[in-house]
Amino acid sequence: MPGSKTNAMNREEVLAAVRAVPPAKNFVWDGVDEDERPASDEELRAGVTAHRKRGRPVGGATKEQVAIRFDREVLAAFRAAGPGWQTRMNDALKDWLHTRSQG
Repeated sequence: MPGSKTNAMNREEVLAAVRAVPPAKNFVWDGVDEDERPASDEELRAGVTAHRKRGRPVGGATKEQVAIRFDREVLAAFRAAGPGWQTRMNDALKDWLHTRSQG
């Protein structure tokens, strides 16, 4: 049998011992090291409510996602300038909009 034997209890004895522990006493804390103290119910609730979901952050309500088709040379020119090309394209369209409305 590989490994070392840690105790003489069989599976049923271990399960019975675990079930016999009252829920309020299912931890061992010597009262010395505060880092080993179990979290209180309030701390657990605060931790659950503070947990954020994974994924992209929620965007601002100022932009809307649409599907649009551009000529390849227009996209190539904006992409050639590197990352941020969509923002630059948006800025160019806003600039065009402002110059058109002023004239």
